[in-house]
Amino acid sequence: MSEERIERRLAAIFAADVAGYSRLMGADEAGTFARLRELRRELIDPKIAEHKGRIVKTTGDGLLIEFPSVVEAVACAVAVQQGAAERNAEVEPEQRIEFRVGINLGDVIVEDGDIHGDGVNVAARLEALAEPGGICVSRVVRDQVRDKMPIEFADLGEQQLKNIARPVRVFQIGPPASGPHVTEKTALPTDQPLALPDKPSIAVLPFQNMSGDPEQEYFVDGMVEDIITGLSRIKWLFVIARNSTFVYKTQAVDVKQVGRDLGVRYVLEGSVRKLGNRVRITAQLIDATSAAHVWAERYDRALDDIFALQDELTLSVIGAIEPSLRRVEIERARRKRPDSLDAWDLYLRALPFAATAMPEDADKALLLLEQAIALEPDYAVVHAMIAWCHEQRYLRGGMLAETRAAASRHARAAIAAGGDDAPALAMAGFVIGVVEHDYETALYALDRSLALSPSSALALGFSSIIRAWTGADATSIAHAETAIRLSPYDPLIYLPYVGLAYTYFFTGRLEESLTAAGRAAQANPRFSVPTVFQTAVLASLGRVDAAAASARHLLELEPGFRISQIASLSSNKARLAMLAEALRQAGLPE
Repeated sequence: MSEERIERRLAAIFAADVAGYSRLMGADEAGTFARLRELRRELIDPKIAEHKGRIVKTTGDGLLIEFPSVVEAVACAVAVQQGAAERNAEVEPEQRIEFRVGINLGDVIVEDGDIHGDGVNVAARLEALAEPGGICVSRVVRDQVRDKMPIEFADLGEQQLKNIARPVRVFQIGPPASGPHVTEKTALPTDQPLALPDKPSIAVLPFQNMSGDPEQEYFVDGMVEDIITGLSRIKWLFVIARNSTFVYKTQAVDVKQVGRDLGVRYVLEGSVRKLGNRVRITAQLIDATSAAHVWAERYDRALDDIFALQDELTLSVIGAIEPSLRRVEIERARRKRPDSLDAWDLYLRALPFAATAMPEDADKALLLLEQAIALEPDYAVVHAMIAWCHEQRYLRGGMLAETRAAASRHARAAIAAGGDDAPALAMAGFVIGVVEHDYETALYALDRSLALSPSSALALGFSSIIRAWTGADATSIAHAETAIRLSPYDPLIYLPYVGLAYTYFFTGRLEESLTAAGRAAQANPRFSVPTVFQTAVLASLGRVDAAAASARHLLELEPGFRISQIASLSSNKARLAMLAEALRQAGLPE
């Protein structure tokens, strides 16, 4: 007899309680209960409904709420806390009802309307860390909303939460009330550093061998050398050579001093510890100008094949560092004065707009990218992003021939100028595949990008989508899964999930397609393509009401959507016909 399958889903979990509730009830039970009920009726419940939340359960002074979107969860929390603060302005301090809120994004187990699992437990522990009137979120929540909402995050560092196996990086929304925390939007340099290169710069220090085993010295040094080599392939990075960083081997170092000595903004350091037949690698990326942590991770692996392990860890570290550095560089560019922006800064400022993959934001990105290309006419990655923006404007903004031509022109300019630029090749190859259906050129550019940067989640994600349309289903799935494993918190993580949604749909794995499309929508709620596949899958499964609701949501995201426009997605007529028929069943306009 088969076991009953457990229902799981990805959800944004919002946990809240009233700070000092027992004290408030002890002082004025009836008054506190009445004020809390009024807050629920007039502020909290309407905000939850407005942001599409579902109240899972209440516990007197506590609430557990599930949201389909982490952006909606954070927006709801901010609105509730602001509304409560306004109401408390005229209330005596000892009578104020102040909430503490914790938000996490994670996989949950669903049973009889309730939700369980570590995702829920982490949210509850985050709520306990929050100050009265405050909001604490996990790193994955911060990563998902930081480029989508005009809010600040204060880094509270790694926290060991009760009954949670691994430390959780915690962020507080808004500046910290007290303590030596570093706010992400505030740099704290002390001494004037040496002049930095004109692009992001990094030094990889020798990792510390904590094992007392000389054999591990070779393993760690080899891995560090591979990381340096891999980072050197990222064209937009300035990487210090091994000979300059290995002079720090066995030394206790101050990362700020290393930054000044080598003239770099970022320093990567780490350690290795052997535990029986297992090895634990820790790595952390630090902003040398402020000593603030940008990224940290721990890897526990079996020490079976030392060279395979070395390769795996190298790819994992590089795959995580690239998007982490990109996020920090975007924040740095945003802080610069408009009159001091160079082409790189303009590209970084454009990236969050381009990343939504929707035409209204593509227009905003193009304003910045056109300035960048005027400063550097042969800047390959800027040409590639201009091409990607025009592709978005073409497919989801009117299907204009001149827009398609502009996408093609800039994509080919990017390939011509950027034969050694992995991101430029990836974006350009994707655009050529979509707007021209020239899969030979598209796959050449994508494969060249992956040869230059095997850990590029961007290239793997774009590759998974193009290969889904060409029918290379096994490669599409492999590239998507590798991208997700290498860079699970990348803001562009929706790309490989879209690739999975495509391939699973076309190969009849409908429930898996629905899950992948849902995760793509969660990662990028404004992007309409995941909703196209959610609608198609639901219609194919015969879930008529759900398909109709999904179709309505699709038209909210993209009012001009028509089934006829999907003909421009591919030259694969059979797959186009399959998708079109499913959308027709959902009642979408031709």
